Amino acid sequence: MPYLTVTALSHTGLIREHNEDSLVAGPWTLCGTVTENPQTLVFPLGTPLVVAVADGIGGQPGGEVASALVVRELAALGPSLEGEGAVREAVDVCNRAVYAAAERDPELTTMGTTVAGVVVLEKSVLVFNVGDSRVFEAAGDGLRQVSVDDSPPLWPGRRTTSLLTQALGGARQFSAVVPHLTTAPLSVGDRYLVCSDGLTDPVPEEEVGGLLRLHSGGRAVFELWKAAIEAGGPDNITLALITVGE
Repeated sequence: MPYLTVTALSHTGLIREHNEDSLVAGPWTLCGTVTENPQTLVFPLGTPLVVAVADGIGGQPGGEVASALVVRELAALGPSLEGEGAVREAVDVCNRAVYAAAERDPELTTMGTTVAGVVVLEKSVLVFNVGDSRVFEAAGDGLRQVSVDDSPPLWPGRRTTSLLTQALGGARQFSAVVPHLTTAPLSVGDRYLVCSDGLTDPVPEEEVGGLLRLHSGGRAVFELWKAAIEAGGPDNITLALITVGE
């Protein structure tokens, strides 16, 4: 009988004072804390399962509050996310929740977060994102980014940017978001990587793909985290590897 494994890790990195990333996998959330080792959860295929990473916007107040709000909303809504329309509505709920929390507390004004993730259905996977956290499909022929970065065009010679063109919250007045959504068929052996830019900024995509070709499960997640740390660990590192087994 087909099943899913979700192996996840969240770490502060080497530079930041605290972790502003949060993660959801089904009903399980990890908010602004650190896992010493990759954690693996197993789920049956059938009921919609959401796995997502939210990365609080640095340099603005309450990034960890915004990211935690979003993953907790997604955990509650997860079983109802049966299609793109439901996911679009859920992202809107998350965005409004961030703005509402900021309005209640002046110290949280302009707090915001990215979000990127997948909803695994019985025969398909729905990928969604707002911001620059990413979702990759790790197939036998290489790594393919499925999410769409909400970032301005890069200057020649630059590989990364901290600027965002869209996020959940992040402004003084409410601004609606348009999530990127795509649906693909699901097969046994499929693997998806969901991660914050604390992995993809310091570690080139070619290296991420190479490590996923060599390793699976907890070893793959550990090696990806290790690569980010060895590259300086400049930001919080959060990732989840989703694998379809039988």
